[in-house]
Amino acid sequence: MSTTKKLRLGPLPSSSSVKLTFTCPASLKADPDCYAQLHAQTYGEAADAATLIPHMPVAFMAVDWGSGRVARASQRHQNQADDAQQPR
Repeated sequence: MSTTKKLRLGPLPSSSSVKLTFTCPASLKADPDCYAQLHAQTYGEAADAATLIPHMPVAFMAVDWGSGRVARASQRHQNQADDAQQPR
């Protein structure tokens, strides 16, 4: 497989985090491990599956039309609430 093509999950940003635990089928475990190897080859920085997994939903939601619409609506609602709280 050619590593010259960029992966959907790019280089990892530095960020703060919270712990989230979820259960998945055992068959799902192999895919993130393979992706972690490909990610390391592509970007030259080792990262295990546990490090990559939290970034995967972010990458997915960034390109998913429905989640983008919800995020924009939420941001508009927050902006309106902020505007309403500011003294005139």
